[in-house]
Amino acid sequence: MINLIPPETKKSYYYAQSNQKMLKWVTALVIGLIGIGIIGTYGWVSLHQAISKNKSQVSDIQASLNRNNLLSTNSQVATISNDFNLVVKVLSQEVVFSKLLSNMAAALPAGTNLTGLNITTTSSGSGLDITAEAANYSLASQVQVNLADPANGIFSKADIISITCIPTPQTNPLYPCTVSLRAQFAPNNQFLFINQRVTKP
Repeated sequence: MINLIPPETKKSYYYAQSNQKMLKWVTALVIGLIGIGIIGTYGWVSLHQAISKNKSQVSDIQASLNRNNLLSTNSQVATISNDFNLVVKVLSQEVVFSKLLSNMAAALPAGTNLTGLNITTTSSGSGLDITAEAANYSLASQVQVNLADPANGIFSKADIISITCIPTPQTNPLYPCTVSLRAQFAPNNQFLFINQRVTKP
């Protein structure tokens, strides 16, 4: 059968099909982003509801103590307060990795590759032990410079623990150098779950 459709019409059909496919992908991406936003908002609201509930319970128990002068109430108040402080402490160390990884990837120089993250807690707050691969020693050093840059708003400081370069690595010849860092989160960063904010529409 001979196809008598003009070339211009064929191109129009081809572009129309391509646009439909692209529209489907964009729609799926938008739906995915909306879903992530809903989940994050729900988690944040649930956290603050739990905190408000705990505060209300502490206030009620303290009022009961003032009214009845019961020694046993002191123990209940102490238990609830300790549980509340534990919840806050745990949530203050929960990292929102979706935001953190995207920001770190943007900050890393070309020719480097992030290979490991490990949450660590020090006397000055929460931070990360970071490992990355690099094409050479200079790029391995640049990883520390970029991550410690205040303009990125990720870490307040990042210290190099070690840099090792193997001339002919068997695992990954493109990245013969490995850098290990210990980084401290910047104050009021947006990568800890407890620092998340719900944006008003």
